[in-house]
Amino acid sequence: MHIISVDMQRDFCANGGACYQVRPCVEFIQKILVPHCRNHGIRLAEIVSDYRQPRPGVPFAHCVPGTPGYQSELPVDIKKPHSWIKSMHSPVWVRKHCGIAEKRPGKPYADPESFSNWLATVVGPPQASETIVLIGLTLDCCILCTAQELFFRGYKVEFLVEAVDTYSGSQEEKQSLFDTPLANWGQPVSWQQIREKTIG
Repeated sequence: MHIISVDMQRDFCANGGACYQVRPCVEFIQKILVPHCRNHGIRLAEIVSDYRQPRPGVPFAHCVPGTPGYQSELPVDIKKPHSWIKSMHSPVWVRKHCGIAEKRPGKPYADPESFSNWLATVVGPPQASETIVLIGLTLDCCILCTAQELFFRGYKVEFLVEAVDTYSGSQEEKQSLFDTPLANWGQPVSWQQIREKTIG
């Protein structure tokens, strides 16, 4: 089992962030999942966003490198090296100078091969016995897009129920999404199930 965190950045997670909403998963990740990972030597892979302009269809910038909003809420000691930086909702979309605050960003473009290579490095190739568990934000957008890309590459995908939320933070909306469309790309898994797998 591998865990990939998506968009756990301050613009989404911290009060005052450009895209902040009250989302229960953030506190769960910070207070329960992170200590568990630290205690059991589990390291997470991470996908973050560089949402500077230009970005097609989005009129404002957020998660801007060099600003507090870009910073990850995950402590360094539980993260694997070489985080993936995306520039659109789908992780296959990147840009020139992605994540480099001192450089002017290019326009987003799709680079599915590089994303596949990153996955092979941080979690390995798809294996029937291996599962990628997704955590973070948001279930109705970037988590969904990430699940699709993983599924298309042959990975088995699970969503840690307590560690994901929608943009709105609505728990009713979250449950509805697990029924459809998320069931096409992966399955929900509970914290109890994850604890049993990781503790042994």
